[in-house]
Amino acid sequence: MAPPKKSKKSKKGLYKPEERKTVNLVPLELKAIETDWWESFWHKNYSLSVPYDEAEAFKFFFRVSQKTFDYICSLVRQDLISRPPSGLINIEGRLLSVEKQVGIALRRLASGESQVSVGSSFGVGQSTVSQVTWRFIEALEERAKHHLKWPDPNRVEEIKSKIQQKFGFPNCCGAIDATHIIMTLPAVQTSGDWCDPANNYSMLLQGVVDNEMRFLDIITGLPGGMSVSRLLKCSGFFKLCEGKVLLNGKGTRILSETAEIGEYVVGGSPYPLLPWLITPYEGNDLSDSMSDFNSMHEDARLLVVRAFSQLKGSWRILNKVMWRPDKRKLPSVILVCCLLHNIIIDSGDKLRTDVELSGHHDLGYGEQCCKQVDPSGRLMRENLANYLQHSKARLG
Repeated sequence: MAPPKKSKKSKKGLYKPEERKTVNLVPLELKAIETDWWESFWHKNYSLSVPYDEAEAFKFFFRVSQKTFDYICSLVRQDLISRPPSGLINIEGRLLSVEKQVGIALRRLASGESQVSVGSSFGVGQSTVSQVTWRFIEALEERAKHHLKWPDPNRVEEIKSKIQQKFGFPNCCGAIDATHIIMTLPAVQTSGDWCDPANNYSMLLQGVVDNEMRFLDIITGLPGGMSVSRLLKCSGFFKLCEGKVLLNGKGTRILSETAEIGEYVVGGSPYPLLPWLITPYEGNDLSDSMSDFNSMHEDARLLVVRAFSQLKGSWRILNKVMWRPDKRKLPSVILVCCLLHNIIIDSGDKLRTDVELSGHHDLGYGEQCCKQVDPSGRLMRENLANYLQHSKARLG
């Protein structure tokens, strides 16, 4: 059943655009800016799979609440109106409002549908969807940078406390993982570097997340044929940790005055074992202490696994095979999706678990195994395993 039509008398729909200052960039003979876009879009695209409640339907289509949507519009507004939006009109000749432009871009990123399909749902052409989406990506990449940064010392302490409360690991600052963004490439651009272990052409994305699955650091733009351990070493995060700029907080003394645990993140077996990056024990002949450690380690590592599943599920453009993307622009698309993921968390919106991928975020890829072991990392892992075993015995 379609949603009820609203009378013209009461224009109290979900969406109310902000008043905007006059900008003398548009010729006066053009028609008025379109402001009733949401109501038109909702009625045109309603189906039984769409929530009947208007607020929930808004989140269904755009992944964010109206409040967060308005905040995103405030970030990019000046950029989207600072240049004459020539050609950005609907089929009736009315200029697209900033809000409709943001809606088009969010829908393209959220659905991963073709530009033709997204354009049809909004009453605009394919070229308009392309232009609007890229303008939005450029603007948000610049204006939302503060939503993806390494936390200050007070926030780091809070992260460590929450992770220890939930998973038992003392002094842990988060979890790290990597995923592939699959694409097709023109024959002239194909090379072994971009062909990954699953025989797809792809681009890598590595992320570090906190206890709330917020991205604290990412690197992307590198070819999928690269190993995860090499990806790590190409990242600024690796250089900052090795240089003791990050993960350099005060250590925690455990069990004795000689056993100290510094700050670290947890990662899977594709990563090297380092003093600041703790990986699980490998092998079949593991002691009870090692097996218990691996089980608890996996629980903590699932923070980043779920973050990637949520990211790719919410912004489906990252989970579909991209048709011949511009490899110079694709990193910006990936970054903006990570920024949107963080904005949802920072704004207090709930991440939509119903859109999270049901399977692993890198389905079809066998897990790599890095053999590199730093002696200091090995000692750190042993101290952690002993501490967790001691804590278990004390509680038992």
